[in-house]
Amino acid sequence: MRRRLPRTLALPVTAAVLVLSAAPAAGQTIPTTPIPEPADPGQAPITSPPNPMPKGKAVGEAGTALGMLRLLPEAVPTDAILPGLDEELPRQSVLEGGFGISSAQANSESYLTYERAIAQASPFGLSVAGNAPQTPGSLVQTALPDNPEPVTSGFNAPENPLLNVGALNGSAHARWSPTEGPCVGTISDASTSVASISLLNVIPTMPDLSQVADTRLKEGLSSLPGPLASLGGLLSGSGGTKPNADGTGSVLSMPNTLSTRSAVQLVDIPGTDRKAVQSTSTLQAADINILKGTPLGLTIKVASQPTLKVTSTGDEATSTVEYTAPVLSVERNGQKLFELDAANPTKDIPIGIPLPGLEDVPGFENAKDLPVIGGVAELANGLLKPLTGAANGFVADLGVLRLSIAGLDQKGTHLEDPFKGFQLGASARLLDLQILPTKALKDALPAEAAENLPSSLAQLSLGEQVARAYAPEGGVECGFTTPPQQSPPPGGGEQQPGGPEKLAYTSAAYSSVPLFWTGTAMLLLGVVLVAGLPHRRRPAPVTAADPRQPSPRPRDE
Repeated sequence: MRRRLPRTLALPVTAAVLVLSAAPAAGQTIPTTPIPEPADPGQAPITSPPNPMPKGKAVGEAGTALGMLRLLPEAVPTDAILPGLDEELPRQSVLEGGFGISSAQANSESYLTYERAIAQASPFGLSVAGNAPQTPGSLVQTALPDNPEPVTSGFNAPENPLLNVGALNGSAHARWSPTEGPCVGTISDASTSVASISLLNVIPTMPDLSQVADTRLKEGLSSLPGPLASLGGLLSGSGGTKPNADGTGSVLSMPNTLSTRSAVQLVDIPGTDRKAVQSTSTLQAADINILKGTPLGLTIKVASQPTLKVTSTGDEATSTVEYTAPVLSVERNGQKLFELDAANPTKDIPIGIPLPGLEDVPGFENAKDLPVIGGVAELANGLLKPLTGAANGFVADLGVLRLSIAGLDQKGTHLEDPFKGFQLGASARLLDLQILPTKALKDALPAEAAENLPSSLAQLSLGEQVARAYAPEGGVECGFTTPPQQSPPPGGGEQQPGGPEKLAYTSAAYSSVPLFWTGTAMLLLGVVLVAGLPHRRRPAPVTAADPRQPSPRPRDE
């Protein structure tokens, strides 16, 4: 039999997996402890319903992550217990790490009372080949019992060579009424905030090109000040050192305070006294720096803050998904280059290696031996010069830096179990940054290595948001069932007949009580008598006289 996790660790892994997957779950309820089944079909139920029992039925969840790092996404097959199912499930990343995670859950159908409401704020989450171990430092609050005040704490992110996180703060608040159930306003509310972030100062999944056969490419790589894993010296990572706190030498950094908030609550439905289940995920972000500290660096301005709000009334026609899509403005040295929005969600920025001969092209005589980012080379005087004409033939694009915002993904489902109603889910992301291999990189590798090269070497996702709400038909009904002992009298107002003051003396079981004490008293009396009476010594047995012993003295007549 498997042991149950301690209460303080209840369901944090579920919340982590929710954020890591970033997919709108629409076909099932929140995973909770399964209800144990009796061994004997005729056995009484394991537990009885609470008395009084809340009428409200509500299921909802919201999750928000400041950022996610995925190395070799979709490179590892998913393990499955059922044969053949692993081929149908999506493939997992070799490594997934998330930071600044907040999640809120509500589930009126959970078997354990402290799983009715769960709020969690985590500094860090980790998944290796699809397996998500429990990470330390999570801040969790559960209900029941109800919690009038939230729990708050500061976090310290674990030391690692890929991520540098500033001061993290978290808050978690879970509410649930023993009589009204989810009718407490905000059921679950969690938030995190971080002062600064810098991550990915080295790309460990970049293939080794030290034995490349192409002479020109080999010479171009050898002229770079750093290995290809550090983008030819643009990144600072080497020997497992962690990213710089100021963000220089990292692929991506955010110097200003960021925050996430996830909440599940009940809201009014116009024209009725019923309630709707509403799950909300919000993200506050400022500037995002790419390749900070280099002349080729980019700054992304977040013009609008993304908010994802899912509301279920139990009816498909009135349930809604509201999403405030972000508008990202990409600049270099204060000059606007392009925008990322719903109309233009993706932009590819090539990463090239200068080849021998570039210095002979007019205008590029003083070009530095550094990667060419976005078709722009850096000159010795610090100026940037776009590639023109013949210069394009002396640069080998080995990678692509792809920036994109994820469009809204939503799905609704009519459910019959555990109650009849409508469930609605949605997910979105603020920004995806991917480092993709190109055909030139594959051609430079041996055939076997090129065949196993994944479609993406690394992926950074900022502001992952998930929300789901599930309400019964007509909405959530607040209140509770009346306990039997408080039931109103029958229609005529007369009192219900009471039970007899004394039970009938007809069972032999009643006689066993005095018999027991009488027997006990007699036993004790016998012990006292045996202990108090004198003991008579038994006479010695008569034996043949020993001639060596004197004869006994005759008794006086």
